[in-house]
Amino acid sequence: MSIKRYCYSCDLKDDSKLIAEYKEYHAAGNAWPEITKSIKDAGIVDMEIYLTGNRMFMIMEVDDTFDPVKKSEMDANNPKVQEWENLMWDYQQELPWAKDGEKWIALEKVFKLEE
Repeated sequence: MSIKRYCYSCDLKDDSKLIAEYKEYHAAGNAWPEITKSIKDAGIVDMEIYLTGNRMFMIMEVDDTFDPVKKSEMDANNPKVQEWENLMWDYQQELPWAKDGEKWIALEKVFKLEE
C-alpha cells in the first residue's frame, strides 16, 4: 500500500479566545468520535493540524483508497460531520484567495529535498 500526503491551509478568526476554544475542540480525545471515524473511513491514515498565529496547516497521510471527491460526498451525507463543520465555521474563516465557501485550501509544493 502506498501512502500519499495532502497539505492544506485555513485561517482561524484572529481572536485569542476563539483560537483557544478551537484548540480545545482539537485537543487529544476531544474531537467527536463520529468525526475521527469519518476521517479514518475515508482512507486517511494520519492527520495533524499545526497553528501559527491564526493560520493553520493540515497534513494528511492517506492510503490508496482515499479520494478527496468521495470524502466530500461522504461528509455532505453525514449529518454529524455537517454539524461539526458548521460549528467549526464559528472559528474558521476563508483564506483571502479562497473561492466562496471554500475553507481548507491545498498547498502547492515548491520544494523537495532530493536524495
